[in-house]
Amino acid sequence: MNTGPATHEVTNQAPPLAPYDASDDTALLEGLRREGAGWAEEELRRLGRQAGSVQAQEWAELANRHEPELRTHDRYGNRVDEVEFHPSWHHLMRTAIAEGLAASPWADDRPGAHVARSAGGLVWGHTEAGHGCPTSMTYAAVPALRRQPELAKVYEPLLTSREYEPGLRVPSEKRGLLAGMGMTEKQGGSDVRTNTTTATPTAEPGVYTLRGHKWFTSAPMCDVFLVLAQAPGGLSCFLVPRVLPDGTRNTFRIQRLKDKLGNRSNASSEPEFDGTVAWLVGPEGQGVKTIIEMVNCTRLDCVMMSAALMRKSLVEAGHHVRHRSAFGARLVDQPAMRNVLADLALESEAATTLTLRLAGAADRAIRGDAGESAFRRIATAVGKYWVTKRGPAFTAEALECLGGNGYVEDSGMPRHYREAPLLSIWEGSGNVNALDVLRALSREPGTAEALFAELALARGADARLDAAVTRLKNRLPEASQTTARRLVEQTALTLQASLLVRHAPPAVADAFCATRLGGDWGYAFGTLPEAADLGTIVERALPGGD
Repeated sequence: MNTGPATHEVTNQAPPLAPYDASDDTALLEGLRREGAGWAEEELRRLGRQAGSVQAQEWAELANRHEPELRTHDRYGNRVDEVEFHPSWHHLMRTAIAEGLAASPWADDRPGAHVARSAGGLVWGHTEAGHGCPTSMTYAAVPALRRQPELAKVYEPLLTSREYEPGLRVPSEKRGLLAGMGMTEKQGGSDVRTNTTTATPTAEPGVYTLRGHKWFTSAPMCDVFLVLAQAPGGLSCFLVPRVLPDGTRNTFRIQRLKDKLGNRSNASSEPEFDGTVAWLVGPEGQGVKTIIEMVNCTRLDCVMMSAALMRKSLVEAGHHVRHRSAFGARLVDQPAMRNVLADLALESEAATTLTLRLAGAADRAIRGDAGESAFRRIATAVGKYWVTKRGPAFTAEALECLGGNGYVEDSGMPRHYREAPLLSIWEGSGNVNALDVLRALSREPGTAEALFAELALARGADARLDAAVTRLKNRLPEASQTTARRLVEQTALTLQASLLVRHAPPAVADAFCATRLGGDWGYAFGTLPEAADLGTIVERALPGGD
């Protein structure tokens, strides 16, 4: 049957990006080797090809289109409190766990194991961000749990397993476990010391019962949770399993799942505890001190996921402008667009390089390096504040590179844009992290010494950097809560510049110092100065070269 001539032929559209290699990132691979995990490069490249595959990208899209569903009761009226996920979520989780992106580095004695995990997150983050929440919390739970050795002996081998086994069963009978976290309550938020959940001791030493309501607990399908509650001795940390050792369900009533702006694939919940059995982790009254190591780990993951999101958005934008033409030339060859792309590339490389430096500090601190521990203490909070703050503006600009195409859900860019603000909010919003930097500087003098020792490694290489370090030193004595954000911003930019001066090509380091430190920059991306070597910057950043 003749339906008549077609009205038009589709032209001047970019082909699908997938399949592509998400590990084809020069700054990432250089940082991997530099921070002591070069031995993981072959595995990282394999994971990069898988992350950029048609299948993995489809899993990401489907996991967000088919959101988790809460089932509070079964057909007979029995309380079950189950969360059901689309099969694509489980494919993503299974891969992440098997590739060591959860807690397995804690069972790996190789130097650089934690760096390899962060690099894997930077690559696998090209799929979708939601399932990174349970893998991150599982990773972060181990050092906190080690404060109670008898519990760590039981649970750590299962948390560090590379086996993904969903479903609620007796933890000790599973091949692998996931851990969640429940700290915040609606009357307190980040001020966890105002929590009202109570912990009552039982006749069994170390065992308590909890009563209270948590405002934000991710992710409720996990096997065990680290929870803060008020014990007789003060705010304390507890381990709460969903299923008790005798096979009965612990009381963990999920009231609802959060209807979030982004991170739609991941279930975040409000659970109620009522006679919920819990085991004390660490001494009574030291709940914040016990769980803070978990927070340090998850803050690093927020930096890592922001950097991954930037890189993914940059790759999408770069792919589009390479294939799209306007006014007689490819977009990538037009000076205004090239300036935008180069500016985004600078920001992305600075975020990736800082992420891997923080991961290296964490790896060496865990192995007993006191200097790296002090640097990690302050630099992680600085990075958490700044890199996550840059994410929303970055993804918005990358989306704009696609124009109207980027505003359509099919492009995937709206999902990235909705995800970006999350990483600044979770694990302490901007003010919380800025004030944490002030706290470290005032209470732990070694942190400032470690920071300036790091900056001194680039002394003399760039006059703008040297001047920025001097300004930073002069600002420290005047630091206050009012000016905390400005101080942390200056610290972050100075630290990123020092890393790029030492490790990036001159074109990248010079453009970064000229703009972020020297003031030769506008207020939006795409305002690099005329002297910037845009071609070299873009060629280094885009997969396969320009």
